[in-house]
Amino acid sequence: MRGRAIKLSGPRRLVGDLMKFSMSVPRVTVQRHMNIAPLLQARSEVNPRPSWTAIFLKGYGLLGQDFPELRRAYIKFPLPHLYEYPKSVASVAHEREHEGERAVLLARIRAPEERKIPEIERLLHTYRNKPVLQIKEFRRALRLARLPTPVRRAAIWLGLNLARQRANFFGTFQFSVYSALGAESLNPLTPLTTLFNYGQISSDGWVTVRIHYDHRVMDGANVARALVRFEEILNTKVVGELRNMTEEAR
Repeated sequence: MRGRAIKLSGPRRLVGDLMKFSMSVPRVTVQRHMNIAPLLQARSEVNPRPSWTAIFLKGYGLLGQDFPELRRAYIKFPLPHLYEYPKSVASVAHEREHEGERAVLLARIRAPEERKIPEIERLLHTYRNKPVLQIKEFRRALRLARLPTPVRRAAIWLGLNLARQRANFFGTFQFSVYSALGAESLNPLTPLTTLFNYGQISSDGWVTVRIHYDHRVMDGANVARALVRFEEILNTKVVGELRNMTEEAR
């Protein structure tokens, strides 16, 4: 059957590179079906309502304060070891139109635990709406994509294995969610220590939350405990911030 050859675009090459490095990570998933009804109620009272992405990023950043394993990475250079970062850095996947293609590009939000939810929301809005080439991280990634494959992959390997720079280049955790489209990703890949996502949130506050983690860095029981704590953080600390936002708006 005669078809047509389609040249790989820069974004597609970058996805291929990240998948290559992700395949070497021994990834395991732990999920928890949790109830966030207090959070659902608190969010409904804020005007304008913050996105779930901003809310969950704030909560996961706070979780990293209680569980330092979430801020660690497996580093291969010069010898295999773990490296712990003082703060979390979120790597958030954004689908953007670029040169006639829907491209997935990653943007980083440093220390979400230290930012107010509206500030996280403003950063997300910028990454979602500002022209692609006006965002430094997107522009840098697309420039990297133009390099020959051996050079490009050597650069990514160094970025992942130079301990002090890894979080600056790639973040400490990845966030990728499709629940707004009515779908869930059950086996996502990332070269980072954890990838965090969740399913659709029911009208009474039930949601399935997953942490996909690098088994070289941590073990499943601690991830299960982290998910219990995450539910508590969402329904206490994050709820408290949302209620303060409501009070300030009155």
